[in-house]
Amino acid sequence: MSDLVRIAPGALAIGKPLPWTVYDSSGNLLLRQGHVIQTNAQLEQLFERGLFKPRVIRKAIEETLEDTRARNPFADYPKLLENLEGTLTSITDRKPNARSLLLDLTRMITRMCEEAPDASLGLIHLYCIEPGFLEQILFYGILCHFIAREFGLSETRSSVLTAAALTANLALVPVADKLNASRKVLSDQEREVIRTHPERSGKALEAAGIDNQLLLRAVLQHHERADGSGYPRRLSGIDILPEAEIIALAERYIAMISRRAYRDRLGIAEARRLINNMADGHLRPAIPRSLLKVLTDYPPGTLVRLANEEIAVVTARPVHLRGPFVKAIINPRGERYNGTFERNCSHPDYNIRQQEEPETMPSMDFGLVWGLR
Repeated sequence: MSDLVRIAPGALAIGKPLPWTVYDSSGNLLLRQGHVIQTNAQLEQLFERGLFKPRVIRKAIEETLEDTRARNPFADYPKLLENLEGTLTSITDRKPNARSLLLDLTRMITRMCEEAPDASLGLIHLYCIEPGFLEQILFYGILCHFIAREFGLSETRSSVLTAAALTANLALVPVADKLNASRKVLSDQEREVIRTHPERSGKALEAAGIDNQLLLRAVLQHHERADGSGYPRRLSGIDILPEAEIIALAERYIAMISRRAYRDRLGIAEARRLINNMADGHLRPAIPRSLLKVLTDYPPGTLVRLANEEIAVVTARPVHLRGPFVKAIINPRGERYNGTFERNCSHPDYNIRQQEEPETMPSMDFGLVWGLR
């Protein structure tokens, strides 16, 4: 099939849901998006069969935005990552369309978060086991949208913030995945790359014709700290923009719940506890509180054990006094259901007993779990 390309080595990872549906060389479906490869033997066997994925047909993002269908974050995911990579490359290369690409990508993310908020948060928590750097950046943008709205920023400032979150780490893109995969102590040169990336990212944006001052200041300040111990200018207190603090918090949270070569990931409860502590002088108190309110105790995409011993994935946050809502995927005997079953956790039989943190995420058909097409 002309629209299929061979998957490059390293594109598949054990324990992480596939971001796209996989076909063989004849176009026959092999694995659906959300399938999790469990072992090295499975991984090697799949590569031996000659796996293929659909080639993303490049369209102008404007055409995507005109699509009237309801947004499906899981179906949009490969497209968002490709558009993000193209946007950052255009900025680095100083292409004349860099500004418009960034604006269009920001609008696409905003629309997705507004039309499918729980699924957008679910996307983060399902794919944040061991994300690549472009995935991390996309998650920063999504999370900043939700924090900004809960914090009370205007629609305009929220959009600028999302664009800043997508570009604040532009200067780290060439080296970030290598750093994340390393178990070694950072060298002096690597530390310098990290400490100077806010300024270098800002200069690259300006060179590409992106001159929104709020965006540039947020990028420059996103590693400053309220006590003056941050970088690059050691700003403190109210000299730091709330937008910069929101980016910093989004980055901290994604780092907490992601696995790296040099450390394991935190559970949601521990991450929430650490975020709550940040309200004590680290950030404007309303910012971490806003994130905690967005997440709730059990964010969409987390796995939970119910009172009846089912394992379920959280699909929707509480509404008024009802919920959260989950879809049961494993029965009380530990066997996978053929389908999924919605449970309202306010019902005594389906109260959440605990969060489940498996070493490997179970495979899921995200479209089925969230009822999206």
